Amino acid sequence: MPRPPRAHTLAALPSRGDYGRMPRLPLTRRGLTLIEILVVIVVLAVLATLVAPNVFRHIGAARETTARAQIEMLGAALDAYRLDNARYPTTEQGLAALWQAPSAEPRPVNWRGPYLRKAVPMDPWGAPYLYRSPGTQSGTGYDLLSYGADGKAGGDGEAADILSWK
Repeated sequence: MPRPPRAHTLAALPSRGDYGRMPRLPLTRRGLTLIEILVVIVVLAVLATLVAPNVFRHIGAARETTARAQIEMLGAALDAYRLDNARYPTTEQGLAALWQAPSAEPRPVNWRGPYLRKAVPMDPWGAPYLYRSPGTQSGTGYDLLSYGADGKAGGDGEAADILSWK
């Protein structure tokens, strides 16, 4: 025999305030105090003063290493150009001859470029590499250099010249 339906009364149901009620923290512990925030800022400032000099000291060395690597890469591309064309690009044709066939005389006889995967890069300090052919300093037939951070010939440290022949 079927059961009769249950009678529900409002008194049997839980009150609306009992659902999902989370215990509340006292109002004084809901967030960080001003002193706690100031302590965190001071700790971060101390860490920054200790770490920043070490990081910035290595940036100069990384730029110098990048310049040397790029000069080596450009030197290899110049050698490949010379193998195909029996000469290096002239100073007027410049390093752009490694990326697209030069239109200035003397035109290459057997240009098989591009000799670089990307256009000729700027040096790490944002200046173009200096290229001279025939070279006066190196025994390779061309001079390729970057003047470093100061953009002037000579200098020490980060301002020192990066040369293809040294």
